[in-house]
Amino acid sequence: QVHLVESGGGLVQAGGSLRLSCAASGRTFSSYAMGWFRQAPGKEREFVAAISRNSGTTTYADSVKGRFTISRDNAKNTVLLQMNSLKPEDTALYYCAARLAVITRNVGDCAYWGQGSQVTVSS
Repeated sequence: QVHLVESGGGLVQAGGSLRLSCAASGRTFSSYAMGWFRQAPGKEREFVAAISRNSGTTTYADSVKGRFTISRDNAKNTVLLQMNSLKPEDTALYYCAARLAVITRNVGDCAYWGQGSQVTVSS
């Protein structure tokens, strides 16, 4: 099993930057593809970014491509989401998620989830 804890959210003005961090427990972190998802009030949870086990593959939602960067450090059991040029529409609760082996963009494929970190972007 994997236990995930997000941190780094907050309030930022439009155009600003934030970096989310997800710390994972367990000795098998490198066995999991990792992803970030978000959920705004009244909306469904949606895919943001994902990274393969060895960082060889990354994928992004079109809405964040070129602004967000996902990375991981398997030695530190950590996955990061660097968010630049933030927009008010990026406001949401951001979740870290894990799926054994295969990278995915699908909410339903992820077996493990963090508690979420709130990101609020003011205009």
